[in-house]
Amino acid sequence: MASSTASSAPAASLEHQLGLGRGMGGLGLLAPSDSAAAATPMPGLMRLRCAVQHYEWGRRGAASLVARLAVAGEESAVDNDCRPCAELWMGTHPSAPSSLAPDVSLRDWIARNPAALGRAVAARWGGDLPFLFKVLSVAKALSIQAHPDRPLAAALHALRPATYRDANHKPEMAVAVTEFHALCGFAETKELKEVLRTVPEVQELVGKEESRKLLSVKEQDGGIGVRSYLKSAFTKLMIASEEAVAEAIAKLKSRLNGDSKVRTLTKKEKLVLSLEKQYPGDVGVLAAFFLNYVKLSPGEALYVGANEPHAYLSGECIECMATSDNVVRAGLTPKYRDVQTLCSMLTYNQTFPEVLRGVPVQPYVTRYTPSTDEFEIDRYQLPPGKSVTMSPVPGPSIFLVMTGEGEIQAGSMPDNAKAKEGDIFFVPAHTEVKLYTSGPSSMQLYRAGVNSRFLS
Repeated sequence: MASSTASSAPAASLEHQLGLGRGMGGLGLLAPSDSAAAATPMPGLMRLRCAVQHYEWGRRGAASLVARLAVAGEESAVDNDCRPCAELWMGTHPSAPSSLAPDVSLRDWIARNPAALGRAVAARWGGDLPFLFKVLSVAKALSIQAHPDRPLAAALHALRPATYRDANHKPEMAVAVTEFHALCGFAETKELKEVLRTVPEVQELVGKEESRKLLSVKEQDGGIGVRSYLKSAFTKLMIASEEAVAEAIAKLKSRLNGDSKVRTLTKKEKLVLSLEKQYPGDVGVLAAFFLNYVKLSPGEALYVGANEPHAYLSGECIECMATSDNVVRAGLTPKYRDVQTLCSMLTYNQTFPEVLRGVPVQPYVTRYTPSTDEFEIDRYQLPPGKSVTMSPVPGPSIFLVMTGEGEIQAGSMPDNAKAKEGDIFFVPAHTEVKLYTSGPSSMQLYRAGVNSRFLS
């Protein structure tokens, strides 16, 4: 499935157009100086073909934003493909690389044209895009998971390369496009104590001794002692036998269904009943009691660092991360579970995640800047008849047109490129970009680029 249609020029002509015959060398060359990069002739922007991932938790047909973006502008009926359309990947990760043409991958083009990255980016990340840009359409919960830091990622990749396919860390940020629900980080001690007091099915699996330890800690003590007890209790839950978990969930479901007739269930209780329908008998249903329940409104964002537990539950979002596909899973998934690794790697911090609302950087543009160097996200909302200019930056960018239509002018391009819903463009470093709306509706775009703090 392609997100946008690339040029149909003959291969030789296309190679010349994309600079594949430039003889600039591969990844082993030194990164060009910024002055050389700025002077090297570069295409102003290039349309990308991007891959769709058909994970089981994704939305289907016209209900999926991923599917709508992927077929926008093409005479292809979404409903003809019954598979779930979960993620749209924009970048160079080998699991689903973007391409400039059927036989020209973005990764290979960048390797031959390192000036497209800018000197600092090429030197720091070895001649590849440091970020992976995505759109997610979530119909049901995806796994309770965490992403390893760099040392653990390297170790896991060396040990099980078929499961952990690269050696990179994977900090990530999600910007809500619709109302978006997630679990993220461990709940505070007060809430965990309430769970142990009022959810006997959880206490039974955690065990009396681990429950007693956690119940005895002082709520104001956020130190190593609390983390140690929390780790023991959570691990005891996650390694419980399938039979014990299934029995506990059956008791929980029966009890809550009965309680709902005489009282209003809490948000977390309603959530676990919903998760039980999606993943019957799964320990992740009970693990949800330990985690913070987060709701994002459109335009709000959530940053997830290394070794923090989380699970996306429903909704649609833009996501950006370091170029990695390393995921350690332990619940709410039919995929491989690495429970011991997950329980041992977590930080066990108990802080409700910060909800990011972005910072205006110019009219119609809001920027979401995480703490990691690899990426940032800009959200463009252009009213009809308006325009905005992105000044040249010494790093690469990827633009996605979410809604509306207009034109993009980049670098020394003599003509403007038409831009409509679903179009995706790669923009090399040191390229000025001007966006114009056309038509009666607003134009919404998202840009992923290297963190401005790193480039400044």
